[in-house]
Amino acid sequence: MDQDELTMDWLANAYAGMSRRQFLSTVGATGAGLAGFAVASKAVAGEIIRTPTTGLTVTEATIPSGGFPLPIYAAHPAAPGRYPVVLVIPEIFGMHEHIKDVTRRFGAAGFLGITFEPYARAGGVLHLPDQPAVLKVANALPDAQAMADLDALALHAKGHPAANGEALGVTGFCRGGLYTLLYAAHNRGVKAAVPWYGQIKPAKTPGIRTVGPLEVAGTISAPVLGLYGAEDRGIPVADVQEMEAALKAAGASAEFIIYPGAPHAFHADYRPSYRPDAAQDAWARCVAFLKKHLAGS
Repeated sequence: MDQDELTMDWLANAYAGMSRRQFLSTVGATGAGLAGFAVASKAVAGEIIRTPTTGLTVTEATIPSGGFPLPIYAAHPAAPGRYPVVLVIPEIFGMHEHIKDVTRRFGAAGFLGITFEPYARAGGVLHLPDQPAVLKVANALPDAQAMADLDALALHAKGHPAANGEALGVTGFCRGGLYTLLYAAHNRGVKAAVPWYGQIKPAKTPGIRTVGPLEVAGTISAPVLGLYGAEDRGIPVADVQEMEAALKAAGASAEFIIYPGAPHAFHADYRPSYRPDAAQDAWARCVAFLKKHLAGS
């Protein structure tokens, strides 16, 4: 991720050209979170969605991943049953409160939603003060490690007493959207994948990332629903269309929705990039798509 892309992600397409300090002075201290949990302006503070735990079973724990205790967060309906699994892959800020809320939303929708902290080995990023610090941690995480952690998460979910372990879906946001596509190629047990504005042509770094979604499109067999914004400065619409075409050419079922006027992170209701109409439509499509493709597993 270069500096322009990082700025895009940190400020979420809002207040383009400002430094983080200028942005914070604009929205005011009461309207922004100052840590790596990113920033939310007063203009959208009233839009932040908080999903209650009523009717849900919510757990926080650690699971082993290569000998490391990986922090996880899960939610599913409290009623007895076995529910399809949705792995929720966080954006660049890790397993923060918004990602936990999204996980509860999946629980409320009838899934076992489960997420994890990708940057736990480095101590997380929520406490970090600025863009370069977050970038240093996030860009040092090898894709192979992220895939291994997701394998551990999927294995844990498969054995969960409330899970239909054969009904495995995956979704993720921003960096998590990129990982969603990579994981669908990595794990043939994935039955449905929903990337939200994940990069299609990421930068490559030896030992960290050697392939991107386009290079592995031919190995993705799961149906894919892509959710992207037409005004995403870091992901050209042409790249999104190229990915959809590559998946279809390889025989996969793929539909990529591009929302007019929507920037990067349009689903992030705690950030200025939030676009309620696009977010609500995309969420409805995501849930319907996952229910369709996981119901018969």
